[in-house]
Amino acid sequence: MPQHLGSISLLVPSYAEGLDFYARVLGFEVIEDTEIAPDKRWVLVAPPGSRETRILLAEASGEEQQAAVGRQAGGRVFLFLHTDDFHRDHRRYLVAGVRFLESPREEAYGTVAIFADPFGNKWDLLQPRGRT
Repeated sequence: MPQHLGSISLLVPSYAEGLDFYARVLGFEVIEDTEIAPDKRWVLVAPPGSRETRILLAEASGEEQQAAVGRQAGGRVFLFLHTDDFHRDHRRYLVAGVRFLESPREEAYGTVAIFADPFGNKWDLLQPRGRT
């Protein structure tokens, strides 16, 4: 039986801030934005062309969740955004104001650079070796 990750929950300070960065700045598609309760929504975003895994933007509620925003991986790279054209996306993200924590580098597995979302989560922008 084939399996895949359907979605990954990502804590954000607010739905508006999460959508602003992921949809407007990174250009992710809003797959769904449904109100579940007056203060809770089901907000799914995904990179353009993604067919399986989505990110569920979860507005942090309460002190514990608010403290975890941007720290879900304890300061390590948390998410890995694969691309078919690293340099195209790297340039576009720089123009959009994405904060890269390093210059692009070549590794045995591909071309990569770490960037941070405005909440503190670290991401790898990665073009795996062998993809053009």
